[in-house]
Amino acid sequence: MAIEQGAGLSSYIKDEEYLAVNAEVVPDKHALYSQADVVVKVNAPATEEIAMMKQGAALLCFMYAHSNPQLVEALAAHKINGFSVDAIPRISRAQKMDALSSQANLAGYKAVLLGANALGKIFPMLMTAAGTIKPSKVVIFGAGVAGLQALATAKRLGAIVEVTDIRPETKEQILSLGGKFIEVAGDDSIKTEGGYVKDVSADFLRKQQETVARHVADTDIVITTALIPGKKAPLLVTADMVKSMRLGSVIVDMAVEQGGNCELSEAGKTVVKEGVTIVGEPNLPSLLPLNASQLYAKNIFEFLTHLATKDGLKFEMEEEITKASLVNKA
Repeated sequence: MAIEQGAGLSSYIKDEEYLAVNAEVVPDKHALYSQADVVVKVNAPATEEIAMMKQGAALLCFMYAHSNPQLVEALAAHKINGFSVDAIPRISRAQKMDALSSQANLAGYKAVLLGANALGKIFPMLMTAAGTIKPSKVVIFGAGVAGLQALATAKRLGAIVEVTDIRPETKEQILSLGGKFIEVAGDDSIKTEGGYVKDVSADFLRKQQETVARHVADTDIVITTALIPGKKAPLLVTADMVKSMRLGSVIVDMAVEQGGNCELSEAGKTVVKEGVTIVGEPNLPSLLPLNASQLYAKNIFEFLTHLATKDGLKFEMEEEITKASLVNKA
């Protein structure tokens, strides 16, 4: 096993710690790529990095292949087997490999902390001789892994939390964590696959906005988590909704990297618009690098264990996990 020199420093892991477990630390990236049978990264490599890999090698990383066709073309051109860890289905057998869920858990936690830091008031109710401070209110869009972790974190800090999700089956989970479910009548346009919402009509999104708008106007923090794989993130918080919010309120747009759930959010920036602070941090797990690396390493280990045989990686094209995650077969 070989690792690029300095690769663990951002996660507070020294090269010496890899050497202590008999890993080889390689300073030359070209040598590392050209010798590897399996390349493991976090984010997708650049085209020039793919060109360094030997034919028939396997690459495992976040690829988001639906929105990154150039990457898939480069893998095919250089005869590299590409496995996209973000495409691993959310099924029971794949839970230990589910890197999206492990990172979303961290992101949901960190989103609440960023929101709390930007808000000019505390979360819990506080009774003092000088008077009573009312608890903060939080509205969360989406009750997936990130949304549920955000709910649990905000509740632990003492906030009143309301959650909206287009999947009615999430109501029980929201209530079990102490949240209040904002109910929106569903329709036949809602399509789910592998634990993700795949499609939803514009008419339903309009109804959701109308229902949730009054809750947004009366809240302190809005956290949005809604994503549709392979598509732009749905618009959930319009400019008019932002304008209706109280001065000093906060929005944390967790979908900003995929276009954003808030109309006014900006990727990589924290901005103030209409008196509302809008946090557009595109990579929340990276703000918790030690835990993010620990969980991702475990996910990759389990995924490799699933794929590996004594003769190399297996390509069972009818097996659900392999079929979903393999974006290019050399």
